[in-house]
Amino acid sequence: MMNGIVFKNPEFFYLLLVMVPMLVWYIFQHRKAGASIRYSTTMGFQNIAKSWKHYLRHLPFAMLLAGITLLTTALARPQSSNSWQNVTTEGIDIVIALDISSSMLARDFQPNRLQASKEIATQFIAGRPNDKMGLVVFAGESFTQCPLTTDHAVLINLFKDIESGMIEDGTAIGNGLATAVSRLKESEAISKVIILLTDGENNRGEIAPITAAELAKTYGIRVYSIGVGTIGTAPFPVQTPFGTQIRDVEVKIDEETMQQIADLTGGQYFRATNNEKLKQIYDEIDQLEKSKIEVKEYSRKDEEYRQFALLGALVLMVGLLLKTSLFRNIP
Repeated sequence: MMNGIVFKNPEFFYLLLVMVPMLVWYIFQHRKAGASIRYSTTMGFQNIAKSWKHYLRHLPFAMLLAGITLLTTALARPQSSNSWQNVTTEGIDIVIALDISSSMLARDFQPNRLQASKEIATQFIAGRPNDKMGLVVFAGESFTQCPLTTDHAVLINLFKDIESGMIEDGTAIGNGLATAVSRLKESEAISKVIILLTDGENNRGEIAPITAAELAKTYGIRVYSIGVGTIGTAPFPVQTPFGTQIRDVEVKIDEETMQQIADLTGGQYFRATNNEKLKQIYDEIDQLEKSKIEVKEYSRKDEEYRQFALLGALVLMVGLLLKTSLFRNIP
């Protein structure tokens, strides 16, 4: 490193060794050069002052060496590293695991739990443009609706397409969490997060929720679990021979398991009882994850080879011009 300059490919400086034989050849040629015109004596020229050309006669060769040096420096890819700035490294990969079982149609949220969850989640996604995010949905089974992506417009559109009834009904919390883990396990992000949102108890699937949580812990993934539903009973649309009727249904959320999942993975458990509370929870998760990312100071490297290449080419051309004009040798 010299004067704030580092070289990406310093091995190219070995090319400068070619100047050693060039210099030897030049000295040899200069010493053996004889006079073009012979005189019996030079006494008559002793009092004649030497011109500036005599003192600068080696300038073209010196410019040739300088041009080669500058072009070699350009090949070595000089980079400036004296431009420092503070940046926040985001580096967070987030997968939202969303329950889309029929119970998510309960109307203790406006217009219902599923729609409220979709709208608030899309606001959360829009507020984190630098993160890779993905979406897993689950009911009686689970699947990946959107893998990790930075194209949040696509992710939000896929969120809008989610409807209850897309897959077999039920609540397979363990399967949903395990599918989300599989999306994140190969991630090299600084922070890996799953937001697990459900309104019921695990009653389907081959994987127990705690087993899936242990898997998340193994891969260094934090789980923020959210239980969605009011306390007590909630109005739920029920299909009857007389059409859709609204009946109060008891809200059953396995909060103990959800708390265990969060504790095991280093996350937190939240209970959302209405739209505003759910939005506050997403805001809190947003702040929690931002606070976990350190502000790093780094040196931004800029390529500087162009100025060396242009200057080198200019020096070579001027040197050639001088050699063939002002410093031209007369045979």
